[in-house]
Order: sequence, then C-alpha cells, then structure tokens
Amino acid sequence: MSFVEKSGKNTWRVRYWKDDGTHGSIPGFATKKAAENKANEIDSERRHGTFLDPNAGRLLLADWATTWLDSLDVEQATESQYRSLIRNHILPRWGNTSLNDIAGSAVHGWSKKLRAKGYADSTVVTIVKILSMMLADAAHERFIPANPVRPQRRGKRRRAPRREALWATPDQVLRIALQAAVTAWPGAGVLMIAAAYTGARWGELAGLQRFNTHLDDGCIVIDPEIGALHEVDGVLSLGPPKTEESARTISLPPFLIEMLRAHLDTHSHSHVFVTKDNELLRRSNFSRRATRPAADGTLHKPCARHHLQAIVPGLVFHSFRHSHKTWLIADGIPQVAQARRLGHVIPDKIEHIYSHVAPEIETRLLQGLQQRWATALTVLLDQQSTRSATTTTEAIGLQTLPAMTPA
Repeated sequence: MSFVEKSGKNTWRVRYWKDDGTHGSIPGFATKKAAENKANEIDSERRHGTFLDPNAGRLLLADWATTWLDSLDVEQATESQYRSLIRNHILPRWGNTSLNDIAGSAVHGWSKKLRAKGYADSTVVTIVKILSMMLADAAHERFIPANPVRPQRRGKRRRAPRREALWATPDQVLRIALQAAVTAWPGAGVLMIAAAYTGARWGELAGLQRFNTHLDDGCIVIDPEIGALHEVDGVLSLGPPKTEESARTISLPPFLIEMLRAHLDTHSHSHVFVTKDNELLRRSNFSRRATRPAADGTLHKPCARHHLQAIVPGLVFHSFRHSHKTWLIADGIPQVAQARRLGHVIPDKIEHIYSHVAPEIETRLLQGLQQRWATALTVLLDQQSTRSATTTTEAIGLQTLPAMTPA
C-alpha cells in the first residue's frame, strides 16, 4: 500500500513500494488530501497492472543499453552488429539522455543528420531500428509509457534509386576467375567458379569440408549444424547456415566435379577452400586480394603487379549467387528447383510443402550449367587461339586452374 508523509512545512509526498523492494517517492503536494488522492491512484493502477514508476524513466540510455544487450538472444553476428552500432552511433548521441527525455522528433532529426553526413540509408534505418527496439523493450518493462520512435509520416519521401544487383555471364565469371587465379592464387578462381555454378553463399563455401564433398556422388552437402564459416569480431567459427532451408544438398555439373577433384589434390587441409597458405578464408581479405582486382581490373593502378582488364566493375562475391539465379531463370528452371538449390523459402507455404523437384528437372538444370561452362570455355579458347600473344592473363590463368578443358 502507498502512503503519504509530510516532507516540509507545507508540503507532502507519496511513498510507494518499488519492484526491487525499496520505497519510491513523489514529492511536491501542497495538501495532504492531494497526496492521499495520488496514493490511492497508485494503488488502483497497481491493482490493474497499469502503474508506471515515474522515477524509472530517469534511467540513462547507456545504463539501459548494458541490460538490453545482455538480454539479447540472437545470432552472434547480429549481436556484434548491434553492439557496434550502439557503441559508435547511438551512445555518443543518446547515452547520457534519460529514457523519458528521448523524443521521437529528436530521433528523426538525428537520423536526418546521419544521412547528411553520408551514411547509407540502409545503415541509418538499421541504427534507428535498434534504438527503437531498445525503447520498445523499455516501454514493455514499464520504464516509459510508450516507445517514442514511430514511423515518420510527414515530410518529403526519400526516393533512393533502387540499385540493380550485379551479376555476370558465364564467360565473365570465367574471365574473372582466371584473373583471380593469377593475381591471388588458383584456389581463388576455383572458389569463384564453384560459387557461380552452385549458388552457394560465401560462408557455405568457406565452411565446406572434405567429408561433406561427395564428388563420387556429384554433390556437396551444406550441414545444418556446421555448414557455414562465420566471422564475428575477427573470430572464425563453424556454425549453422543462414536459414533452416539453407541446409541442403547441391548437385554439381560434371566439369565442376572434376575441377574440385583436381583442386583438392593441391592441398591437404580439411576444408575444401583455403588460402594459399592453407588457412581459413576471411571475406574481407578475399575481397581485397581476389574479387576486387579480378572484377574491377588494375589498369587504374600503375603500380599493380598484374595488369588486369575490368570485367564487371563493382561485382562482389554474392553476385555469383545472383548470377546463378539469373542463369536458372533463363534456362526455365521451375521456382521450386531454384529455391531448393539456393536454400530459399517459397513464399506460398502450400507450394513449399508439397512441391518437389523431379529427377528430370535436376538433370535439365545440370545440363544447362554444363552447357554454359562448355560454351564459355570454348569461346575463350577460340579467342586465345586467334591472338598472337600467348602470355595474356587469361592464358596464364588457363594454365593455372585445374581441369580447364571443355566437355
């Protein structure tokens, strides 16, 4: 029960029990009657479960952030991202602000300033989303009445141009892989080709191990427990792939079976794809040493060791997955077969449950990939035979990569 007591010569205050067993206080009542009315109001709100401790909102966001982060139950990579954005963006602006002093209009004004500083719209959206989640949970814990961050429905709409995902044709993939083999190491080129002709994600291929590579059966297996290599705060570890549907078996076209067989003979590591020093792959290092020079070229860098032509500027490793999807669409492969191969969920739940990939569809899919490879390689070999110089980057790459013969 709440009670009142005199706090000054002509003032009264209300005392109430807090959840931690201590007394809270609301001072400043001019009469005992006014204080008693407030005490009765508090008791009534407690009975109805609507009481909000007026002192709880004085908690600083920095203090609440510590509790909030400790209570998270998300993937390590997600938690790492949250901690980074909170540390670098949210706390410098809002850390010393009380929860009940954070206004929605101020948050929207702050997000506008972040965009003006040049931060990507997607980054700003994620930052504000995290702050909103923190405040929503604070409201759920009854520290504040409600989450002050709500969608802004006034003002001009931001019409950011939608960027089309980059993809590469089979001959472009081959040329990029050959340049990567020369400027980085042969295994880098094999990895790119495997990505383009399986549609597997970076982590799935970087985490692929020999015992999940069944070349005699013509497939690789993305294990549900250790099917992906994760990098969180610089630490590499094996864990589940991105989604439940990502655990799958991916069939391989004939040329890729032979290429992987030859590639595995070049090292003894338990993982299929490793660095030239037989260490696990790191995405940022691979991008810097292999993907960027192989896709963007190096002609704009006078001191570059190899003079490489630009093939698809701006292409990233995930673009190989987009390329695979594009090829399957062009070959008329049904959506269910595309989804199963890429580890996607079919939007229609009924179709997702009851649809299956017939053997003849899988055969047609692999034949299409094999034909794309054969055509790309034949065209490249024909181009090489008509050139007077035989020391081009592509010629060197052809000699470097294993099993580079047309079917």
